[in-house]
Amino acid sequence: MKALTSPLVVALLASGAWWWFRSSHATDNRAATFAAKRGPLDITVLEGGSLQALESQEIKCEVRVGYQGTKILKIVDEGYLVTEEDVRTNKVLCELDSSELQKQIVQQEITYQSALASLTDAQQNYEIQLSQNDSDIKTAEQKARFAGMDFDKLLGDKVTVQIIAQLGLDKLEAVSETNNFEATANAEEVVRKSGAAPMSSTNQVATVAKPAAPKAPPATAIDFSKFANIDTLGDGEAKQKLRKLEDDLQVAQKELGQATTALEGTHRLFARGFVPKTEVTRDEISFESSRLKVQTAETARALYLKYEFNKSAEESLSKYTEAIREQDKARRVAISKLAQARARLNSAKGQYEVQARQRKDLNEQLDKCTLTAKKSGLVVYGSGRDDGVYYGGEERVREGATVRERQAIVTIPDMTHMAVNVKIHESYIKKVRKGLKARITVDAFPDEVLTGEITKVGVLPDSANRWMSPDLKVYLTTIAIDGTHDWVKPGMSAKVEIMVNKLADVVYIPVQAVSPDDGKQICYVAGAFKPERREIQIGEFTDEFIEVKSGLREGERVL
Repeated sequence: MKALTSPLVVALLASGAWWWFRSSHATDNRAATFAAKRGPLDITVLEGGSLQALESQEIKCEVRVGYQGTKILKIVDEGYLVTEEDVRTNKVLCELDSSELQKQIVQQEITYQSALASLTDAQQNYEIQLSQNDSDIKTAEQKARFAGMDFDKLLGDKVTVQIIAQLGLDKLEAVSETNNFEATANAEEVVRKSGAAPMSSTNQVATVAKPAAPKAPPATAIDFSKFANIDTLGDGEAKQKLRKLEDDLQVAQKELGQATTALEGTHRLFARGFVPKTEVTRDEISFESSRLKVQTAETARALYLKYEFNKSAEESLSKYTEAIREQDKARRVAISKLAQARARLNSAKGQYEVQARQRKDLNEQLDKCTLTAKKSGLVVYGSGRDDGVYYGGEERVREGATVRERQAIVTIPDMTHMAVNVKIHESYIKKVRKGLKARITVDAFPDEVLTGEITKVGVLPDSANRWMSPDLKVYLTTIAIDGTHDWVKPGMSAKVEIMVNKLADVVYIPVQAVSPDDGKQICYVAGAFKPERREIQIGEFTDEFIEVKSGLREGERVL
């Protein structure tokens, strides 16, 4: 029995060992594994992008020609190398059609010359109006001054001062003298100070609404009879005339007294027979003549005091009052005419300035039809599509193509300072920052490894990508290439490996070996009979490997 049992046990054990060996090898063959490694780990972000110049001269169409655009007459070949000599000689890179602009310039020149002539005419008319105002106001002032002198000459300044003050003519005269021609040289200021409405800001002729000047009452309101005596009147023609009339009356009265005495004496002598009748008759005639002279002198004095004095005084006062009013009127008319002349001058200036600006603008537009080199570099045509039609209906840049305003025609990149533009996914953007170093490999030269540094990181997701893939958030990032390389050209494809961090001694496994499970990070470790579920603590990661901080040892194989 024992002899039989031993071979059976050996057979069963051999069969079980063979099954275990086969099962374990079958498990290893069904799942790929990786032995956890320990050592340095470079944390990098790998992205693809295209080469671009950090700085470039972008030459755009700056000709305003409306929606129809303008055509390219001549343009240098794409790829032409602009040299420093080309920059010094202002080499023409592109020439746009300027025929329509030249027609507009001819028409604008005619309009400009017409506006210039109108401005010259308005300036001359303004100067003429200034001179005419000067003449008119001085004439009115002279007339008023002479009228005042005549009034003083008639009654004397002592009387005229009282009359002028009584009628308020002194206030009217003060207004007329204060607002003289010098004030009318700035009509708007005169109007403003007087309290009237200001002139329109559009330089239109405004109505000069000056406050009404003091009005003198009619001259008949003055009783001149109270001034008709020698003691009241001042030294003037009226006083002299009245004095002469009174002197004539006194002489006539004295002569009458002498004639009366002589006649009485002759009568007494004739009564006694001492003189003949003829002497009596002669003295009677002399007496009658003296009496008539007295009557004539009295009548002349009475008529002068009753009529001529009042008439002369009123006429002189009326002339003086009218002269003062004419002076004030001349000043007001001068202000009005000067304001109109100034409005016309300002209008002509405005028209001239508008036409001059349009003329200058058209000439500048004509100059912009010729695009010259301002910087050395390689000529690259404006971006577009290869099918001959650009987005928005733009044609491919070439001779004969139509370009619109602000469209880029030629770009001259600075080949000495190149960069790579990449789009970083939002899952990596928190690792990327300005100043990080990077390794760059150009697809056309895979054996050449360049170095660079991040100079710009987008703050917001790429707006262009937002429309095509709204769920994919990427950030534009610029990596400047160190040094200058002649074989580096704009538009070349390149891969960028951004050096985020360098871990000195860590355990790491492939990122595909780690998966989330109920808020935890797990991996599966290959076991003898079946994989072991293992919870781990992870750290930083790259596109290939991830750091394991705890839960896994070096050498353990993970699925």
